[in-house]
Amino acid sequence: MDINLLSKRFIVFANTEGVSSSPLYASLSREIAKDHELLTLCMHVQTGQPVANLLFAAVQYTLKKYPDDALYQYYPSFVQNPKAPESAFPAFKTFCLKYEEAIRPLLETKLVQTNEVRRCVYLYPTFSYIYQKTKKPLALIEIGTSAGLQLFWDRYHYAYPSIGHVGNTTSSVHLSADVHKGDLTSLISQDTPPVTTRIGLDLHINDPANDEDTAWLWALIWPEHHERRQLFEQAVAYVNSHRHELQLIEGDGVALLADVAATIPQDTTLCVFHTHVANQMPKETRQQLLDTITHIGQTRDTFHVYNNIFDDALRLDAIISGQTYSEKIADTDAHGRFFSWYGGETVNAYA
Repeated sequence: MDINLLSKRFIVFANTEGVSSSPLYASLSREIAKDHELLTLCMHVQTGQPVANLLFAAVQYTLKKYPDDALYQYYPSFVQNPKAPESAFPAFKTFCLKYEEAIRPLLETKLVQTNEVRRCVYLYPTFSYIYQKTKKPLALIEIGTSAGLQLFWDRYHYAYPSIGHVGNTTSSVHLSADVHKGDLTSLISQDTPPVTTRIGLDLHINDPANDEDTAWLWALIWPEHHERRQLFEQAVAYVNSHRHELQLIEGDGVALLADVAATIPQDTTLCVFHTHVANQMPKETRQQLLDTITHIGQTRDTFHVYNNIFDDALRLDAIISGQTYSEKIADTDAHGRFFSWYGGETVNAYA
């Protein structure tokens, strides 16, 4: 990978994702973009992976083992009163070079598989919208499932402004979000849609019962995001206690999809979904995924929920009786803190 391109990626990360969500990562990114040694270290990242996310996760994963290191005091994930992020870079660089032999293998082998359970706040109304149209139990296939936390969206407790508490209100996983636009009342005031099948596909499955896998997923959460860590830990505990309901398959999800979909009973609603995964796919793989969905839709009604193929919007493609309908469902925050709902506005796909 070209080192100048790497530098630009860190600048973009600092000015977009980092600046609004992680002062520590934003400050570090601006300095990394100018540092030849650290950019050279980042050249070990696998093609297609988000470089900044992977480096920061690898460092946080490693740093957790060294509480006496000077860098430890800059991380809100480790200490209650962290030092100012603007002064963190010298300690960060020193740590990276000191523990390069531990960090480099992580960059070479690990994937950014952020299992952001809070994204379920917009998946819940999306699948409710689908169920409202089909009235058949849902069979779920998630591509890029990581540990499968989002496959249990129907089991979590939700709170929405003007609607109140819905879903499984006794669940230990309690999710909330601001709805900036759209009325969800008619969608989620009814009972939670039934789910018969939960299948997750991923190049590398993160077993929620495996300490190393959960430690990596924990490390992918940004240091300032205390609520995300809490929700992650709650969701992992829930999925572990219901692991028998979940089928996780390791392999190329796009290549496996057609064969897996063929096992889904016809008396269910087939829903293929993925969030913040397609941006890691080459253009050819994205097209292969769309072609596979179209092929599956020739033999049964199929619903595809996704983002990051064409743009950041959450989209729904529905193939009904061989006819394809597409609509923008929502604009969403990457971490599920808020969204705007558009379902049903752009096209009446089921008229």
